[in-house]
Amino acid sequence: MGDGLVLVDKPAGITSHDVVARVRRFAGTKKVGHAGTLDPMATGLLLLGVNRATRLLTYLVGADKTYRATIRLGQSTVTDDAEGEVTASPGVGDVDEAGLSSAVGDLTGRIEQVPSSVSAIKVDGRRSYARVRAGEEVALAARPVTIHSFAVLASRREEVEGTPVLDLDVEVRCSSGTYIRALARDLGTALGSAGHLTALRRTHVGSFAVEEAAGLEELADGVSLLGMSDVARRVLPARELTDAETIELRFGRGVAASRSEGVVAAFAPDGHVVALLTDKGAQARPTLVLDPA
Repeated sequence: MGDGLVLVDKPAGITSHDVVARVRRFAGTKKVGHAGTLDPMATGLLLLGVNRATRLLTYLVGADKTYRATIRLGQSTVTDDAEGEVTASPGVGDVDEAGLSSAVGDLTGRIEQVPSSVSAIKVDGRRSYARVRAGEEVALAARPVTIHSFAVLASRREEVEGTPVLDLDVEVRCSSGTYIRALARDLGTALGSAGHLTALRRTHVGSFAVEEAAGLEELADGVSLLGMSDVARRVLPARELTDAETIELRFGRGVAASRSEGVVAAFAPDGHVVALLTDKGAQARPTLVLDPA
């Protein structure tokens, strides 16, 4: 098996680590990593690096993400999603379009978000979800996230065990680290009720779309890799090298500065990625050589 990125359409009901374990088996290598997990309930795009491509994952983790989700207003759960037990059922009254639009608008842009207490965030060295399951009260600090867009696509009134609820189908594009279930919780609170997530699907990570991904059944028949050069071009600014510069970088030596902020992917004249570069004064130095001499 070579080096590259695997785009997986994760099914519901299994963990992201289960997906990693299966791809390791399918690909015949233990060197498989992910660029951000999905909850077991969630479906959609997982990006997995295989072999040397695991070294590119750090440049994918912080990419913006897009989700399709269903938010249920009128009930809260311990996990802020459908996997947890219902903790309150205040129901939802009349929610007019103007009120909903205002509440959604207040949760758009740069906001301070308190993550769900049942999350993987560590509190004094232990995962928050482990503390909650042990019966502890956990209060996580708010953190800044950016909601680039928050669109309500459809709404449906339902009755769940005698409680009137309002289900909203939404699409959210947000910064890395955003909790969509916390967004559902906060929308319910903003509308004077409660809220939680009943469905979640990740459709994009940066420039990668779920339409490009394969299901686990397809991967069992053969793992298809997006090559290192293709990944680097889609993730980082590109610099085209001369033959002489290519030789220098293959030996770990510097070349003339790229005059770009941050990391740049450097490509040989034949189009394959040679190294990742960072400017240091008048030179661009390799932070990672992908095609050594």
